[in-house]
Amino acid sequence: MTSELVVDVQPKEISIALLENNRLVELQKEARNISFSVGDIYLGRVKKLMPGLNAAFVDVGYEKDAFLHYLDLGTQYNSSAKFLKQSLADRKRVLSLPKFNLLPDIEKDGTINDALKVGQEVLVQIAKEPISSKGPRLTAEISFAGRFLVLIPFSDKVSVSQKIKSNEEKLRLRQLIQSIKPRNFGVIVRTVAEGKRVAELNNELKTLVKCWEDMLVKLQKAKLPSLVYEETGRTVGLLRDIFSPSFENIYVNDKETYNQIRNYVSLIAPDRKDIVKLYEGELPIFDNFAITKQIKSSLGKTVSFKSGAYVIIEHTEALHVIDVNSGNRSKASSDQESNALDVNMNAAEEIARQLRLRDMGGIIVIDYIDMDEAENRQKLYDRMRELMANDRARHNILPLSKFGLMQITRQRVRPALDIITSEDCPTCHGKGTIPPSLLFTDVLESKIHYLVYKLKIKKFTLHVHPFVAAYINQGVFSLKMKWRCKYTFQMKVIPNQSLAYLEYKFFDAEKNEIDLKEEIDIKK
Repeated sequence: MTSELVVDVQPKEISIALLENNRLVELQKEARNISFSVGDIYLGRVKKLMPGLNAAFVDVGYEKDAFLHYLDLGTQYNSSAKFLKQSLADRKRVLSLPKFNLLPDIEKDGTINDALKVGQEVLVQIAKEPISSKGPRLTAEISFAGRFLVLIPFSDKVSVSQKIKSNEEKLRLRQLIQSIKPRNFGVIVRTVAEGKRVAELNNELKTLVKCWEDMLVKLQKAKLPSLVYEETGRTVGLLRDIFSPSFENIYVNDKETYNQIRNYVSLIAPDRKDIVKLYEGELPIFDNFAITKQIKSSLGKTVSFKSGAYVIIEHTEALHVIDVNSGNRSKASSDQESNALDVNMNAAEEIARQLRLRDMGGIIVIDYIDMDEAENRQKLYDRMRELMANDRARHNILPLSKFGLMQITRQRVRPALDIITSEDCPTCHGKGTIPPSLLFTDVLESKIHYLVYKLKIKKFTLHVHPFVAAYINQGVFSLKMKWRCKYTFQMKVIPNQSLAYLEYKFFDAEKNEIDLKEEIDIKK
């Protein structure tokens, strides 16, 4: 299996697509003006204690206060609270954690009133992003994640991933980390550290300790509430978790992001840095790699798969519901049981992909086509477990119930991806009447005239639907050639699959959109 990462950097958001054998399996979108992401560390203030929930609400600068449960304080909360208090008391001196004396662990069955007070400063980390009407979920057990290691301040414990099967390797890694880690720092050794040399692990450990030290410096100047450590951008963060030798290419359409990713790959795999490539094509990067079409076909309410069968995916506040339908599927065999098994097995493959693609979390209920034989139900259950074995999110799958329902719980740390694939008419804005489409090219020409002679912009690109682009480009004396001769030879026409029919966008030489919405457009 080959993997490719395609990163689309736009002024308002960054989109990251993971392809496996050219098939879209993960898609993440991050607005560039939103600062909250899992792993960010904040200096916050306790706003309210909720003894009934054994939790507190903390102000970290979000419109809704963040939620911090007593069990998320971490066993070493006494030590971290004392360290924070001393750090804020003397803002001219940065405390050294290796020289700090740790306090005893907090009580496992304690109450939030014993640990926190209203108005108290707390150092917290985002564990879950704001979802729906809820604020962020917090933890006071701070950690810094790397590719091979996770650094945990205020602890001395070294843990090794259970996915490493060799006891000899586990012992080697544990002894190695114990010998090089600083005092009062715990470490979790990740699965990908298996077989790595001392130098590689030591370099990453030093990098993570440096992150902690940089955070302490920022903490000295912080005002409440304040971001004191920002997790690696989602692009690099995703790459850190999924990077593997099977990666063939990483394409990026932005120079700055390209440099960030290339520098990161140079650190973790110097011999693989050349797989990072700057995309400079004229087509939108997602169109070039056939991602836009896959998004349109895979992220709607109804998703079709093999032989006319399809699934319907519904989202509610409490859970996600998926219904499997055979559609107009026809088979030579009249055996309903084998037909149902075949549809269900194919549906399982698509559903496992959809869970990753949409990052669906919480409770998922799947209504498969009924099967009478217990053996077939077991086959379907085993197949679903096999398909989700590579899912990085923690999950639990239950066998089919007597009603033919499969229940899955999947770790949810950010809102499920919800992309509307239906399109409103860009010309009538849903009212149902439009000017003659034959005159659309006249509208475009008037816009070009306005750009060249009024705004004095002569180098620009026009993005239109592929059908319209084909019409503009057709023939030796095409419309595009006539416009270029009449107005400017620095004009380009680009087919863009993300645009609706009769929709258009103009971009300047720096790829910034030029807003040409006039009163005549808005009235319609």
